[in-house]
Amino acid sequence: MSAAAQPTYSTVETFEDLEALAGEWDELVVAMPRPSPFLLHGWLVEWWRAYGVTGKLAVAVARRDGRLVGALPMHIRRVGAARVAQFLGAHESALADALVAPGEGPEVVAGLLAELGRRPYDYCDVFGLPRASLFARAAGARLTEIERVEAPVLLMPNGWEEAYLAKTSSKRRNLHRRRLRQLAETGRVEFVVGRTREELEPLLEDAFRLHHLRWAGRPDGSTFGTVDGQAFHRAALRRLADSGVLRIVLMRVGDRAAAFHYFFELADVMYVHRLAFDPALARYSPGLVATIETLRVAAEDGMRRVEYLGGGERYKLELSDHLEPLYQGLGLARNPLGATGAGLRVAAIQARKTLKRSERLQRLYLQGRLPVGRRTQKDDGDSD
Repeated sequence: MSAAAQPTYSTVETFEDLEALAGEWDELVVAMPRPSPFLLHGWLVEWWRAYGVTGKLAVAVARRDGRLVGALPMHIRRVGAARVAQFLGAHESALADALVAPGEGPEVVAGLLAELGRRPYDYCDVFGLPRASLFARAAGARLTEIERVEAPVLLMPNGWEEAYLAKTSSKRRNLHRRRLRQLAETGRVEFVVGRTREELEPLLEDAFRLHHLRWAGRPDGSTFGTVDGQAFHRAALRRLADSGVLRIVLMRVGDRAAAFHYFFELADVMYVHRLAFDPALARYSPGLVATIETLRVAAEDGMRRVEYLGGGERYKLELSDHLEPLYQGLGLARNPLGATGAGLRVAAIQARKTLKRSERLQRLYLQGRLPVGRRTQKDDGDSD
């Protein structure tokens, strides 16, 4: 390969230069082994517009003969005394990773990390890494990976009905039908599917209201329930709606919104984003009823894989095939301050995981679901 054909590296540090990548960025996202909708260009631009005031862009890019062949979507912000490099999207960057064009090798990722290393940061804190991450592979022993999210996955190669029959017993299916009938007894049940911008925008407002009902007074780490977060989600919807990657399924009971399921469609994969239900109807499992309808809609729209992305809640595990966990990576320290900061973050996360696991085991014991003196492999493998 001639020297002229070698990739060149640079860093995008301004909003205008990030905007200018629109025409070629998403091709790299779709080429990922597990494409992340949270790395789509429109999503990142609006996230940075909403949250970039406290940080600095540090998006490393690689070009070969002028063509974009790699990118590392990062920013740097202060956390205490340390300057921390994170993915754009921060703690909501599920499946984030280095982006490379088909046919490019690991040397491009190494070059992107080297380009990032020219920026002034103390350590990296990257959330959402998939297993066998390109970023983690290039970082090697310099990065500590901690499993953070179980991320169940459902496969629907032959559509929803076959998957549903395979994953549930007749007793469970009867229960689901009974819950739907019970909801119908309180009011007419209607499902509304939003695919276009005109359909999605009013449904998003219903989703905000349901999210507030569900999470008011309870801890919610998402941006969906904050004023600034809702402004971001409105802007991101406007940017992405015309590309056809967004869906909202809203269930109405009578004249009120009862549950919603907001998800992405990318490369024939459904990615769960947010869902909530009216707690006043909780006895009828409106969230589960809406999820079942949503999975049917996704299959009808051609999606054959479902990435739940979050934790291993019971309803997800019941309607899934396996787990493909997501990880948080900490390391690539540049100095003693960075090494200390990364080490403290690792220790804090591991302590929190241990505490949550202990709380979960205690609840199971008190409920009579965990035999005394016995710990199963699943219990040992629980993550927060």
